[in-house]
Amino acid sequence: MDRATLATLSLPERQLVEQTQVAALASLDEDETADLLLRVRRTRNKYTKLYRRQASAQVSSDAARGTASAKNRRTRDKAEVFEEALARVSRRLGALARQQADELRDERLLQAKGERQGRATSARRATTTTTTAGATAPHRQQRTPVRKKQVASTRAAGARRQATRDSG
Repeated sequence: MDRATLATLSLPERQLVEQTQVAALASLDEDETADLLLRVRRTRNKYTKLYRRQASAQVSSDAARGTASAKNRRTRDKAEVFEEALARVSRRLGALARQQADELRDERLLQAKGERQGRATSARRATTTTTTAGATAPHRQQRTPVRKKQVASTRAAGARRQATRDSG
């Protein structure tokens, strides 16, 4: 962004652009970054709409789009500044969201491992003790493509063994 464009921004707008710099974004968490994204998007939309309205109004009086476009260059430059700021904030929010998703996935995997180990010990206990009327149903295998292939392979192997026995 050049100094001339920066000079056309009001103080709150300049502060908003400064908040979108990489160093300032590093200190924000995901929720704060999402709030900043909304504020920047709102400002960008404001200047984009304003530019389009001014340009379309000017076209009828100038009878040329090129001339009309040049007359409200300052508004177009402001919209561009906020478009770049929006891109920076959006990239940062995407990175934070990926990081959060990775953390949640790791947490779920650890929890699932703990539950699996807990089920193995409770299954051993269940075989030694009597079942109560309020016991839960046994855990079913998930239907994943890998599991479906394993089941099909096992069935085919059984069918081959049975065919060998029947033919001999």
